Amino acid sequence: MSCEGHQKEKRERLCRYISRPTVAVPRLSLSSTGKVVYTLKTPYRDGTTQVAFEPVDFIARLAALVPKPRINLTRYHGVLAPNHRWRRLVTPAKRGKRVKPIASTEVRSPAERHAAMTWAQRLKRVFNIDIEVCSRL
Repeated sequence: MSCEGHQKEKRERLCRYISRPTVAVPRLSLSSTGKVVYTLKTPYRDGTTQVAFEPVDFIARLAALVPKPRINLTRYHGVLAPNHRWRRLVTPAKRGKRVKPIASTEVRSPAERHAAMTWAQRLKRVFNIDIEVCSRL
């Protein structure tokens, strides 16, 4: 599904769709036998309206839905896409492809070129905590 910038209703529907939870909690219940019962929104073709799981099996199925660590779940398109040539012009952090200068006097190692913010910089930026200044003084 996609939408243009001027399609407000379609954009709102898309945002609601991508932000919905994986499991509808109101449709979950616990049976008298101790099984987890999930009531289906629409019945299967064979008429099944509920699915019952052992608690451990249910947790295993939920765990399978959790994405692997460090996997980017948000996809950007247009000028916000990672390789778009105008991304540096529209993002606050000025991240994106750089136009290579003709002659560069600065020599940096690959690790320096790909270095992210330090934890101190992140704490200052997100929580306004400066670890270099003692708060007890």
